[in-house]
Amino acid sequence: MSTLSLSALTATAEPHVWGAVNPYVIGLVTLGILLALLGGLVAFGAGREHS
Repeated sequence: MSTLSLSALTATAEPHVWGAVNPYVIGLVTLGILLALLGGLVAFGAGREHS
């Protein structure tokens, strides 16, 4: 077996591993974005009268 086909076989046998990002970091960033959007919605609606 040639070196090229051996390296290709090894590359396909091992799954590609993405950079491990802590799931809590993703959750906190998502929560922060949603809370900022909610705060903007409340701030925008604070000056309006109820109909």
